[in-house]
Amino acid sequence: MTRALFIIDVQNDFTEGGALAVEGGAAVAAGVTELLGRHGGDYTVVVASRDWHTPDDDNGGHFAVDAEPDFVETWPAHCVAGTPGAEYHADLDTSGVHVHIRKGQGVPAYSIYEGTDDAGAKISEVLASHGITDIDVVGLATDYCVRASVLDALEHGQHVRVFTDLVAGVAAETSEAALAELGHAGAEITESSVLDGATR
Repeated sequence: MTRALFIIDVQNDFTEGGALAVEGGAAVAAGVTELLGRHGGDYTVVVASRDWHTPDDDNGGHFAVDAEPDFVETWPAHCVAGTPGAEYHADLDTSGVHVHIRKGQGVPAYSIYEGTDDAGAKISEVLASHGITDIDVVGLATDYCVRASVLDALEHGQHVRVFTDLVAGVAAETSEAALAELGHAGAEITESSVLDGATR
């Protein structure tokens, strides 16, 4: 079994004080760093994604420009390439990350599968090159980019675990619904303590 870790969008604009802040985002950043310190070596490849939206552009209608954002299809400007908001949160230690994926460059994008690495490769190509069969997923936000990434991973035939102690969502109700949907779709909904051999 070869396993990857997906760290989804742990960026300043998605954590406290950011343009689209998620409550608990900073705690997720610190928790993922702790996870990497204890179990980073358990993963064949560690992948981190970031929204990396084009400046001075509505990014295919993703940014609300002429009207108020509806927070479903349109959003306030966030994670603009080259700005502090697009950077990883300071509490996330990325020294153990092998692959960095950028997504949403001029277009709406939620799933890590919609982005590319620095060489232009899609995550599906990266995973295939490493023979990945299993993926653990952490990050932000549970009800949007985590959800979309997990659904795509399942669609690509991966075995997926979502660590509920290392995700945070925009709203409790939609996050609970997303986790239920992911579980129904075939993901294992669990906690990172499974890596320590703990049972619940």
